[in-house]
Amino acid sequence: MNPAVLRSLETPQVVVDHARLAANIARMADLARAAGVALRPHVKTHKCREIARMQLAAGAAGLTASKPDEALVFIADRAPSVTVAYPVVDPRKADRLLAAARDTGCDLRMLADSAQGVEALEAAAARHAFDLPVYLKIDVGLHRCGLAPDHPDLLPLARRIAGSGSLRLAGLLSHAGHAYGAKDAAQVREVAREENRLLNQVAGRLRAAGLDVPELSVGSTPTVLACDQWDGITEMRPGNYVFMDRTPLRLGLARVADVSLWVLATVVSANADWLIVDAGSKVLSSDGGAHGSDLAGHGLALPLDAGDDLSQALPVLRLSEEHGFVQRGDSNLGVGDVLKILPNHSCPVANLAEALTILYPGGDVELWAVAARGKTA
Repeated sequence: MNPAVLRSLETPQVVVDHARLAANIARMADLARAAGVALRPHVKTHKCREIARMQLAAGAAGLTASKPDEALVFIADRAPSVTVAYPVVDPRKADRLLAAARDTGCDLRMLADSAQGVEALEAAAARHAFDLPVYLKIDVGLHRCGLAPDHPDLLPLARRIAGSGSLRLAGLLSHAGHAYGAKDAAQVREVAREENRLLNQVAGRLRAAGLDVPELSVGSTPTVLACDQWDGITEMRPGNYVFMDRTPLRLGLARVADVSLWVLATVVSANADWLIVDAGSKVLSSDGGAHGSDLAGHGLALPLDAGDDLSQALPVLRLSEEHGFVQRGDSNLGVGDVLKILPNHSCPVANLAEALTILYPGGDVELWAVAARGKTA
C-alpha cells in the first residue's frame, strides 16, 4: 500500500489492499482445486457483495453465510448457491430465506442439529413447496453447535430428514473453530485430521444404515490451510482467508505480506506512555481473536513507512470507544502521524465499517459497501 495514498485518506478507515485480496482469493481457489473439493467461502468475514463476486468468479461453487438476513443480501445479489451455516429454528426467518431463494432460483442449503430445527425447516419447506437440502451439523470439538459424533439422536434425525417430503439430506457439516486456539500449524493440522476422521466416521455409520450422505463439508481458514488429508471431504468453507489477521500469522499459516485488511488511524494525542489514535473499540473491536486465540492487546500499529516490518510494530494495548492506546515505547511518533494497524480479528472489524476502502496498486481508491453489516437476525 502506497504510504502517500494512505496519508491522503481521512481516518479512521478500514483499508483493503486489492492486490493482496485478489491473491488470497486465487490462492484458496487453487488449494481447493488441488484438494479436489468445492470451495464455498464464508461471507461473514467481509459481508461485501464485490468480494463475494470475486470469489465466485475465481471458481467458488457458492457462498456460506452465518445468519438468514446476511444470506439474503447475497441471494438478492444473485449468488447461485448459498448455505446458511447456522441452526435456524424461527419459522419467520426460514420463510424469508425460502421465499427469496424461490424468487431468485438460488440453490439454498441449511443445517440442523435438533428435532426442533428439523421440524421448523420441514414445515417452512412444505409451505413454500421447496425441496430443501439440509446438512446435519456435527460437533468435532468446538462444543458450540452440532451433534456429537456418538449422539443417540444423530441417526434418527438423519432418517427423518432423508424421509421427509420437503427436505433431503445434503450431508454432514462441521466447523473446527477450536483450531484458532492451537499453538502452531502442526497442532492445527491435527485438528483438521480429527475433523475429517470424525466426519468420515459418522458418514460411514449413516451409509451403513442405508442413508445417502452426498457431502462432507468442513470449515475454518486455519484448518483448510493446514489440512493434508482430504479423503471423503467434498467441500471447504473458509472465510478469514480473504483478509487474514494476527491469528493465522501467530499460527504460522500466513505471512504479513498476505494480510490485505488494515485499519488506518491518526495519532490525535500523545503523552509519556501512549500514542492515542482515533480508532477505538467501535473500529478495531475488542476481540482478542477467535475461539480462544487470546492475542495480547487489540492489534499492532506500524508507521506507514515500515511496510510489513513487524519489528517496528507498537502494540495497541487498550481501547475505549473512540480511542486506541498505542504503547509509545521509544518511538518518535507524535500527534498527526498516521499508523496502519494489523487487527487481531478482521471479521468483526469489517462488520463495524460502513465501507471498505479498496486500494489498487496504481493508487486508485474505491469504496465498497459492507452491505451485510449488522445483519444479525
